[in-house]
Amino acid sequence: MAKKSSVDQLNSFLRGELSAVETYRMAISKLDAANPARLELEACMTSHQDRVAALREAIIACGGQPSEGSGPWGAFAKAVEGTAKVFGDKAAITALEEGEDHGLRDYKDELDDADLDFQTKSLLTERLLPAQQATHDRISALKHTWRS
Repeated sequence: MAKKSSVDQLNSFLRGELSAVETYRMAISKLDAANPARLELEACMTSHQDRVAALREAIIACGGQPSEGSGPWGAFAKAVEGTAKVFGDKAAITALEEGEDHGLRDYKDELDDADLDFQTKSLLTERLLPAQQATHDRISALKHTWRS
């Protein structure tokens, strides 16, 4: 039972991370190459890509099949792209921060899940949550220093 629950939860995390990568990719494509925010967004995207790889490995190790796409999370990526087009870069950064907030809540909400196996909990506490906190903090700092 724990393995199935862990695979399901890991796949949910994976879909969120795939959406984050997609969202960052879209946001980066809208910025000038010289924009200093670009480096911060690229660092955050790389962190999310690393989490995608870790989650795929963990799902396979549990005997599961990793999700291929972001599923309903992909709609969030499209919303961020639309926000950037209509309201500008600061609004897109704000939307990215909201996505980071959501990801942070998702990871924190699962810390006490009794159905998750030890390896999944270890991955969550030692790798996923700290990396999510770091990208959240980077985007939050960027938002607060952004010049409109």
